[in-house]
Amino acid sequence: MKKIRAILILLLIIIIGIVLWYFISVSPKSSNIKEKEVTIPIGTGSSGIAEILKENNIIKSETAFKIYVKLNKVSGFQAGTYYLKESMSVKEITEMLKTGIMHDPNQVTITFIEGKNFRWIANTIAEKTNNTYDEVLAVLEDDEYINYLIGKYWFLEDDIKDENIYYSLEGYLFPDTYAIKNKDVEVREILEKMLDQMGIVLEDYKEEIEDSEYSIHEILTIASIIETESMTQEGRKDVASVIYNRLNSNMAIQSDVTTYYAIKVDMSERDLYQREIDAYNPYNTRGPNMEGKLPIGPMSTVSRSSIEAALEPNNTDYIFFVADKNGKLYFTKTNEEHNAKVIELKTQGLWWEY
Repeated sequence: MKKIRAILILLLIIIIGIVLWYFISVSPKSSNIKEKEVTIPIGTGSSGIAEILKENNIIKSETAFKIYVKLNKVSGFQAGTYYLKESMSVKEITEMLKTGIMHDPNQVTITFIEGKNFRWIANTIAEKTNNTYDEVLAVLEDDEYINYLIGKYWFLEDDIKDENIYYSLEGYLFPDTYAIKNKDVEVREILEKMLDQMGIVLEDYKEEIEDSEYSIHEILTIASIIETESMTQEGRKDVASVIYNRLNSNMAIQSDVTTYYAIKVDMSERDLYQREIDAYNPYNTRGPNMEGKLPIGPMSTVSRSSIEAALEPNNTDYIFFVADKNGKLYFTKTNEEHNAKVIELKTQGLWWEY
């Protein structure tokens, strides 16, 4: 008994020691407020960043930095040249590296939101830089450039060159806040920053992607449906289960968001006309001949949580889901249950009205 007590006390001391070491290690290295110029190359992951910060005497421990990033699920680090201080905590450093703020008065910060299509991205770039909407779209029409990108990024494949794809990089540009050097930036630089970040995110799921029966193009397509059908992270893995259950049962996915994308109209604008629902389009999963099929490609920017849901769906028997006007999702197993839920929502005044 005494021996067991001694072992438990020793373990407790070790655990307390590790916790103390961690909190000390993520605190500022010193009180020195002198700025140091630190460059984070494109494509550098958290381990590489930790090594660079340690080499520049900005942090106390590479290991503690990596643990902090893992525990807090920090992602979205931006490449660039930063001015960092030893007096900064690991939390402050990671926040700066995420926002890409580098203390340059000419720098422009652009935030791209999850669940937005490429038309929205093009408009946002046009608003924030000296590029026009048409100039942004023109970049994706340059076949030579698209081939260059396919050669540069492991996750881009020839699927994106299909003539029926509206925008070749749709779904591959990671939504985040990016620091741009100035308003005269080239569109290609912005797009490649977003592709760089998507590469970092997808690297975490590379093994799952390779083991999946679906291609990366199909996974991002599924993720984009999940993203646009669910306003919040809650329920995304159940949405994924509905998609897979329908595909496995040779049923059409019948997602309204795919029909809206097919006709290039935003969901917030108006309701769908029956002729639009019934029309064949390789994006429209409510149209004819779409049983057991995915849309031809992604339809929006996708978050990490939607990618994860596409790769790790919940195991359910759900075949239907519907959202109320507040974005809450309701899942059902039969058509009768689904119709009853729709009537219930309308009765309660929770049905979406345009």
